[in-house]
Amino acid sequence: MSIFSLFEVLGGLGLFFLGMKYMGDGLELAAGNKLRTLLEKITSNKYLGMLVGLVVTAVIQSSSATAAMVVGFTNAGMMELAQTVGILFGSKIGTCMTSVLLSFDMSSIVPLFIFLGVIVMMFVKKNNYKYYGQILAGFGILFFGMSMMSGALKSLNENGMIDGILSSVNNPFIGLLLGTVITAVIQSSSASVGILMALGAAGAISIDQAIFIVYGMNLGACMPAFLSAAGAKRNAKQVAVLNMVITLFGVILLVPLTMLFPISDTIEGILPGNAAAQISASHIFFNVVNMVVLMPFSNLMVKLTQKLLPFHEDPEKDKMAVEFIDNRILTTPPMAVLACEKEVARLSRLVQKNYNRAMIAFFDRDLDSVDKVLEREKVIDYLSKEITDYIVKINALDVEDHDRQIVAAMYSAIQDLERIGDHAENIVEYVRAIVDDNLKFSDTAMAELRDISDKCRSLMELSFAMFNAQGGSPELIQRIIKVEDDVDDCKDDYKQNHIRRMDAGECDAVAGTTFLNMLIDIERIGDHAINVAFAIPNRQKAVVSASA
Repeated sequence: MSIFSLFEVLGGLGLFFLGMKYMGDGLELAAGNKLRTLLEKITSNKYLGMLVGLVVTAVIQSSSATAAMVVGFTNAGMMELAQTVGILFGSKIGTCMTSVLLSFDMSSIVPLFIFLGVIVMMFVKKNNYKYYGQILAGFGILFFGMSMMSGALKSLNENGMIDGILSSVNNPFIGLLLGTVITAVIQSSSASVGILMALGAAGAISIDQAIFIVYGMNLGACMPAFLSAAGAKRNAKQVAVLNMVITLFGVILLVPLTMLFPISDTIEGILPGNAAAQISASHIFFNVVNMVVLMPFSNLMVKLTQKLLPFHEDPEKDKMAVEFIDNRILTTPPMAVLACEKEVARLSRLVQKNYNRAMIAFFDRDLDSVDKVLEREKVIDYLSKEITDYIVKINALDVEDHDRQIVAAMYSAIQDLERIGDHAENIVEYVRAIVDDNLKFSDTAMAELRDISDKCRSLMELSFAMFNAQGGSPELIQRIIKVEDDVDDCKDDYKQNHIRRMDAGECDAVAGTTFLNMLIDIERIGDHAINVAFAIPNRQKAVVSASA
C-alpha cells in the first residue's frame, strides 16, 4: 500500500511542478511588455527596485528565476550592481505569493479552474486570452498536485514512514542544511516550500521543525543565480554573490533569534491548526524581517560584494563581442526582445561611426582611418550574425504579437545596417586607390561630395533615432522623407554636373569613376537608412497619413 502512496506523492509532485510552470509562464506572457516596462524603469532608488522585484517575482512565481534573470541583465550591461539590490530584496518577498495561495483550502473548486483554463486554451484564438487560460489551468493543476501530495503523505505518515525520516530535523542546523540542499536541487524556493506545506498539511512536520528548513530553503534558492552566473562577466557574478550575501545575513540574524525567542510558537498561536499556513507565514516572516532589517544597510552589502569580487568595466565598446543579448534572458521573452533592441541600437551606432570614419578617411586621405573602418566592419559583421541567431531563438519562444512584430522589424533592420557597413567598406577601398594612384578631384567635386555626405549623415542620425525609439512624430517622419529626397536629388544633380566637368576636361576618367561610385554608395546608404527608419510596418501607415 505504501509504495502506491509513494507513487501518488511523486505524481502529485509532478503535477505541482507542471502547474507552477504553467501558471508562471502564463502570468509572464500575459504581463508581456508590462514586465519589460517595469524593469526598464529601474533606477538607483532601491525601494522602487524592491517593489519591482516583488511584482516581477509574484508574476513569474520564482525568486530564483528573478535572481537568474537579473544576473543575465547585469551580464548584458542592462543593469548596474547597485540597481539590483532592491530587486533582489523584493524578489524574496514576491516568492512568498505562491505559499500564500497554497495556504488556502480550495480543493473543492480546483477542478473548475482546470476545466475553464483548458477550455480557454483550446477554443480562444487570441494569444492574450489563451495566456489567461494557461494561468487558470496552471493554478488548478498546482493545487490539484498539492492536494494529491498532501493526501498521499498523510497516508504515509499514518504508516510511520515519514516520522523516521524527519526525526533528525529537530536539530535546527540539520533542518537548515536539509532545506538548503533540497532547494539547491529543485532550484525553486516556491516549489520546495510548497512541498514542505504539503508535509505540514499531512501532519508529518511541525512548525518548530519546518521553520529552520524554510530558512535553509531561502538560502538554497540562491544557487540558481550562481549557476546562471557561470561563464558570465564578473559584474554578473557579483549579483550572484550579492544575492547570497543578503540571504546569508538573514539566516545569521534569524536562526539565533528563532532559537532564543518563541517565534514558531507565536506563528502557531496566530494560525492554530493550519500547519500549511504556518509554514507559509514562516516563509513570509523570514523575508519580510530580512528586508526590513537589512535593506537600510544594502549599500554596505553592495560595497562588501564589490570588495569580495572586484569588477572593472572594459571601456572598449567596439570589441568583437555582444554587449546585451544573453541566452540567460531567453527565459523571459519580453526582456530578451529588449536586450535584442539594445544590441541592434549598439549595432546602429557602430554602423554610423563607421560611415563617419569612412568619410574622414576619404576627405583626409587617412589610411589609419581606413584600417579602423575595416576593423570595425568585422565587428559589424560579427554582431549582425550574432543578433540574427538570437532573433531565431526568440522566434522559437512564445512571444506576444507586438514583440514578434518588433523582432521582425529588427531582423529587417539588421540586413540594412549590414549593407550600410558594406558601403562604408567600399568607400575606404576607394581611398586606398585614391592614395595609391594620387587621384585629384576638383574643388567643386569635393564640395558636392561633402554636401551629399553631410545630408546622408543627417539622414542616418534621424532614421536610427526613430527606429531605436520605435516611433517618431509626424514632423520627424516628414523631415526624414525630405532629407532622403535631398540625398536622391543631390546624387542626380551632382552626377550631371560631373558629366559636364568631364566633358570640359576638368576631371580625368579614373577620378571621375571614383566620384560616381562615391555618389552611388552614399545614395544607397541613404536608402538603407530610411529602410531602417520605417522597418516597423505601422510606421509605414504613419508616413502615409502624415504625407496625405
